Amino acid sequence: MRLLAFALLAAALGYAALCVAMLLGQRQLLYMPGATRVPATSTDFVLERDDAALRGWRIGPEDGRPLLYFGGNAERIEGNRADFARWFRGHRVYLLAYRGYGASDGTPTAAAMKADALALYDVVAAAHGGVGVDVIGRSVGSGVASHVAAHRPVARLALITPFDDLSRVARGHYPWLPVRALLREQYTPARDLAAFDGEVLILRADRDTIVPPARADALAAALPAPPRVVAFADAGHNDIQQFPGYSDALTGFFRAGKSD
Repeated sequence: MRLLAFALLAAALGYAALCVAMLLGQRQLLYMPGATRVPATSTDFVLERDDAALRGWRIGPEDGRPLLYFGGNAERIEGNRADFARWFRGHRVYLLAYRGYGASDGTPTAAAMKADALALYDVVAAAHGGVGVDVIGRSVGSGVASHVAAHRPVARLALITPFDDLSRVARGHYPWLPVRALLREQYTPARDLAAFDGEVLILRADRDTIVPPARADALAAALPAPPRVVAFADAGHNDIQQFPGYSDALTGFFRAGKSD
């Protein structure tokens, strides 16, 4: 009996240790900026925040329709510049590195990244004199982009390998942990977009093992109007951009919105 009690206590302590590790280490699991770091001299614009300077790149004509891109975790967003210059010829594309990514200062957190995204929107919208703003979000960036669409006017919103709620993604990876209670980093696209009345495109990777396609489907089902969904049967989370039809889906979607 004493051995059983000891075993149960050890199991309980081990489980508690796992919970503490998840609580304290979730940002290290979610954000991986190390491989994205670049010199500040490689960027061409700065967004000054009270506590950090955020840096990024601009592509396309200065008088083009504004398009904001919020990238995925560990994505080197500057690597999109050549493709985006070809795909979005009528747009002025803004690629801003999250805190701690690229050449940006600071430490990434959900709250800071979402606030920074709104600040970027405000600066861009003012610079473009009220022209409709389009937004793309990929992976964790779909959570950032959805937050922007919930709080600012967005004409067209494209979400690449998105999810409905980060806690549901985490629960799929850690079903034995009380994820909802432990998760401090909150991204809730389904809730954010519950009243969104703009056009939505979802690009779904059907072999995605990081953000399962079921999460993209759940987001689509939660939207007030059916989105346009393009599924890539053989694509994974990190290689969807390599598949035929990816660029056509994005360019066709945003081309339709040029006259808005």
